[in-house]
Amino acid sequence: MEQTLLEIHDLSVSFRMYDRGFEQTDLQVIAGLSLTVYPGEIVAVAGSSGAGKSLLASAILGILPSNAAVKGQLLYKGRELTPALQKQLRGTEIALVPQSVEFLDPLMKVGAQAEGHSRTAGSADKRRELFRRFGLPDGTEKMYPFQLSGGMARRVLVSAALMTDAELIIADEPTPGMSLDQALEALKMFRELADEGKAVILITHDIDLAASFADRVAVFYEGTTVETVSASDFKAGTLSHPYSKALWRALPQNGFEYERK
Repeated sequence: MEQTLLEIHDLSVSFRMYDRGFEQTDLQVIAGLSLTVYPGEIVAVAGSSGAGKSLLASAILGILPSNAAVKGQLLYKGRELTPALQKQLRGTEIALVPQSVEFLDPLMKVGAQAEGHSRTAGSADKRRELFRRFGLPDGTEKMYPFQLSGGMARRVLVSAALMTDAELIIADEPTPGMSLDQALEALKMFRELADEGKAVILITHDIDLAASFADRVAVFYEGTTVETVSASDFKAGTLSHPYSKALWRALPQNGFEYERK
């Protein structure tokens, strides 16, 4: 049996809150979530806003806020993802393409940020090639984040993740603000990494585009996984859960039609 890269079993995430009377309550936002990722594949994670997709990324990386409580089992290459191991793997074996462009350091030129702290003799050449593939103009590397458009900033963030030798890339809504050609180029590069034996978790609202590059689609609803199917089954509408079916019917090519009895 093929060894898994990442296993998540019965994950729950809750946040400790205090009301006006300073009474403590726990707000559960993820419950019973499970996901398995194998080397060499792209798993697209689909679902509405608030379904827990971005929180999943933060839980894997160990970057949830201090009032978060995490339960369940997270394994990376068969090892428990403890806080110490998460810290060790972050930015090395596990890389994040964050959803917000505010992750860029406003006081640092973006070329240096993309190349990262562990620069080698070939880092600049690799960064130049990535910027070229994304259509970033010459001189972008000398600019600060405030000088970039939103689409340019996202392309820099994707480039920074691709600069690493990460075995697992978690891309959280990487394409908003990009043109269709730029988004396709990003997904093509993710596909190339997967074909080399690495893995990508692609969190996205653009399900139709993602399914064209993904191997499997995991559907999230109200903080849990309701269904994981092959990308070909998703595109064909061969789905079991009512929410997955509704998500499929909401795609433009499916006419926004409800299932007829």
